[in-house]
Amino acid sequence: MSANTLSLAEAEALVAGALERCRTSPANAALVARALVAAEADGLRGHGFSRVTSYAAQARAGKIDGFAEPSVTHVSPALARIDARHGFAYPALAAAEAALAEAAPIMGIACAAITRSHHCGVAGHPVERLADRGLVALLFANTPAAMAPWGGRTGVFGTNPIAFACPLPDEAPIVVDLSLSKVARGNILAARQKGEAIPEGWALDRDGRPTTDAAAALAGTMLPLGDAKGTALALMVELLAAGLTGANYAADASSFLDDRGAPPGTGQLLIALDPAMIGGKGALQHFRRLAEQIRSQEGARLPGARRIALRAKAKAEGLAIAPALRAEIEAL
Repeated sequence: MSANTLSLAEAEALVAGALERCRTSPANAALVARALVAAEADGLRGHGFSRVTSYAAQARAGKIDGFAEPSVTHVSPALARIDARHGFAYPALAAAEAALAEAAPIMGIACAAITRSHHCGVAGHPVERLADRGLVALLFANTPAAMAPWGGRTGVFGTNPIAFACPLPDEAPIVVDLSLSKVARGNILAARQKGEAIPEGWALDRDGRPTTDAAAALAGTMLPLGDAKGTALALMVELLAAGLTGANYAADASSFLDDRGAPPGTGQLLIALDPAMIGGKGALQHFRRLAEQIRSQEGARLPGARRIALRAKAKAEGLAIAPALRAEIEAL
């Protein structure tokens, strides 16, 4: 591999080492590194290496408690309540996955509610891991305010990702992972950094007017996916991920991107269902029939297929990293 290419193991060591130097425990640093490198491998760079410096700054400042260990309370055999304790989201998500993987095959359905959390990264990854265990899984997460209610001007919803994964027999699961804004906020950040305009229809300025100016867009609000329907879905996610879990609503959460202010304290809700208990022994084959109806059409593909191909390439060839970014991470 070239000097600007890292194996997945080398990339995880790079990220984990930087976080450990910035007031994060080795165990937590390893979980965060796994998540960021997995995002990079899947081609989702907005959740990959680019997050390391902001995560590290927040850990140094105490906005993220890098030593926090999530507490798990089993409220019932099918319900776990998890306090992330203002640490990274990834240890809490790992605890949620473990609780659901144990409870769902016994109860048929199980739920984990995470509070006082942080940025959950690629929402599709936790549900994909549960689907790899044979479970159907959903994740709802709220994020700091970025979208106004339809017709309004002030952000009260985050971009609020929704993720879903469904197992298939003898192959990778179907994974749906989407945010409820028309485009990722990272696209607007990138346009501002490059001094470029953004297309009309992405965002509004602080006065609620359409804008193509990236800086004005960041000071304003994102436009939702599906217009009014998108804000209705964002409301649903806000109530599930924050209202139900007792976490901060988007408008009360500080930024995931800087080290200023109190911890964001956002929330996540995960649900897992056992398809064999609900649909019988033939449930996975029944899922496959629909998958085949999609794949049989020329030009069509299942959600998540592109990520799987990129992941395989990254495993074989490693991950490219800009020399300046690598040097920045090594200097932390």
